[in-house]
Amino acid sequence: MARFKYSGRDRKGKKSGTVTAASKREAMEKLRADGIRIVDMTEVPETIMTKDLSIGNPVKLQDLVIYLRQFATLIKAGVTIVDATNILAMQTESKKLKIALEDIESELRQGRPYSDAAEKHKKIFEPIFINMVRAGEAGGNMEETLERLAEHFEKQHNTRQKIKSAMAYPVVVGIIAVAVVIFMLVSVVPTFVGMFADFGADLPAITQFVLNASEFTQVYWWLILFLAIALALGLNLLNNGKKTRYYMDIIKLKMPIFGKMLQKAALARMTRTLSSLFSSGVPILNALSIVEGVVENEVISRVIKASREDLARGRSLTGPMKEHWAFPPLTTQMISIGEETGSLDAMLSKVAEFYEKEVENSTDKLKSLIEPLMIVFLAGIVGVIVLAILTPMFDMFNHVG
Repeated sequence: MARFKYSGRDRKGKKSGTVTAASKREAMEKLRADGIRIVDMTEVPETIMTKDLSIGNPVKLQDLVIYLRQFATLIKAGVTIVDATNILAMQTESKKLKIALEDIESELRQGRPYSDAAEKHKKIFEPIFINMVRAGEAGGNMEETLERLAEHFEKQHNTRQKIKSAMAYPVVVGIIAVAVVIFMLVSVVPTFVGMFADFGADLPAITQFVLNASEFTQVYWWLILFLAIALALGLNLLNNGKKTRYYMDIIKLKMPIFGKMLQKAALARMTRTLSSLFSSGVPILNALSIVEGVVENEVISRVIKASREDLARGRSLTGPMKEHWAFPPLTTQMISIGEETGSLDAMLSKVAEFYEKEVENSTDKLKSLIEPLMIVFLAGIVGVIVLAILTPMFDMFNHVG
């Protein structure tokens, strides 16, 4: 999609702005449909400086939640979907969302349904969004659907933030530890090399190890940097491949300390998404197919796929779940009860709430446990280097004495 800058006139007078389209001709047709007579139009060149690079969803969950809340409020107040989209496009702070909403508004004015217009922007609007909105359009309850979507993404955002906050502390402390070690090996340790050489005695093993490490770091720093970058890229490639991602996700779920928390977060996302889709009137098989792609864990995704295939054959939804280690008995029992009583959406919502609360409690406990452990870890690393320097110095003082 290209961006075009235009100036023209409508019934209210002069008008200018930007529009996104596949070609200049399509951009002009969009503006004519909006009642704008074009005076001048030029394509906005996309350069490295102006190009928006993004990984994953280019719109923050927080911005999406705010948009959905405001959208639902405007619809409730009797504002048409076209006008609501126009208003929100003008006031949103997200540049990507603004461009998408401008395009959606243009599509709406040409008579296309909102769900079809939003589906063109798959990087911003996930399949759960498209399918729930489509169900809301069919059922005539768009306001309720938008509120449910806002609640869904809000809970998802809160859970994700809890996980990030729990993982951030050890990562930050680890980076600081590496930086401190490199600084000491490059700047502090070399100042004592001459002193130890003049001493002439055999150095303790720990001191010799630190001196060798210091010399290696100074000479082969480029190799260390290359290996660090190669490791990061290698892990990223492994995580992007579907087969390797499955084994990476197994490792994540079985990690000590963090594994259980990540498992609960994945189950919370799965049950929350499935509950939102099912309660919005999306057929259960379609809902399961959508959850497969958005659960963000290949282990859980494969089990959901097996459950969907079993359900299509007339079997129970929970069959493959009961046989897999990633699904605790609580999850399978609650879903099974929901199947039997016809209240699957309510049961899934209760399971999601339970795991979201568990993730919150787990992250709070982890932060209180990890903080002293990481401080001890950092102090231990620095202490080893200091000890390696001080030990031969004490021997020197004793020898002089």
